[in-house]
Amino acid sequence: MEPSDTKPFDWAVLARLRRIFLEAGAGTPDYWKNESELENYDRTFGQRIGWKWDYVLAELKRRGWRPPGGEVLDWGCGSGMAGRAFLDFFGAGSVSRLRLWDRSKLAMDYARRRALAKYPGLEVLTGMDAGSPPNLLLVSHVVTEMFQEQVEQLVRLAGSVQSVIWVEPGTYEASWTLIGIRERLRGAFNVCAPCTHQGACGLMAKGNERHWCHHFAPSPPEIYMDGDWSRFGREMGVDLRRLPLSFLVLDRRPQPEWPPGTVRVIGLPRIYKPYALLLGCDLEGVRECKLARRTHPEEYKRLKKELPPPLQIWRRHGAEIVEMAEAPGFGAGDDGGGG
Repeated sequence: MEPSDTKPFDWAVLARLRRIFLEAGAGTPDYWKNESELENYDRTFGQRIGWKWDYVLAELKRRGWRPPGGEVLDWGCGSGMAGRAFLDFFGAGSVSRLRLWDRSKLAMDYARRRALAKYPGLEVLTGMDAGSPPNLLLVSHVVTEMFQEQVEQLVRLAGSVQSVIWVEPGTYEASWTLIGIRERLRGAFNVCAPCTHQGACGLMAKGNERHWCHHFAPSPPEIYMDGDWSRFGREMGVDLRRLPLSFLVLDRRPQPEWPPGTVRVIGLPRIYKPYALLLGCDLEGVRECKLARRTHPEEYKRLKKELPPPLQIWRRHGAEIVEMAEAPGFGAGDDGGGG
């Protein structure tokens, strides 16, 4: 833990940032006033984003994905949480250098200082390199503050790299933005996650307009015993229990194929007295399937208490799940740990 991590939170700063985030839209101006604001953000809102990245990176390891090497660009870096989460998970040796870009020079400088302090042997640069694209592009929580033209420019950048990891809030609008980007780029890339297939997104089929592709990352249990985090949840009006996100991972390298029947569970199950409804996505499309309490009492009971495994293998009869099991992973030691 760095010395700054022991300072009290500045609740007035956090309240101001929270108001900005709730009101943010396309064209939101740069809101960082000083480094103290970035520190307070990094330890709270930024840390919650870091836990989302931990969730995504753990799934990528389970899928057998590995960094492509070379330069990694953290685009729209803010406090640099995405880049640091990636390096924490896969190690500084997995890249040749870290490049940071943000519209705010204050944010870039803060992110660079934090990265250098944590990885002293790593080359850390700021600003865009007009000469050549990076091998890996990291994008985190940016689309809600961008005009469509800016999104298009970012998509063009994504189309020039080898691998993309893109994480956004788990809102309807952010999810559908990522779905549109997936459809634009899937002809040039392999879709690594969250999908289990390379076909068109099943949510685009008629009748699925009300759904969106979102998932939930867990918060570390120790925060529930922390007074500052409890106060943060109350005063900022956020649910500490789970973190909604949407994400997209693309790679030009071949990806392993999932066994038949593998589905990606989307969102939260809907629990009723005799059954639960789970929204599952596979190559055949996106559809809601029923898990009967009578035939699967233990699975039903677990769904009432905890999030289901996101990757499962189902055997179905019509819209009813006859058998379900967690899908095996492709990574070594599929425990979600770092590389």
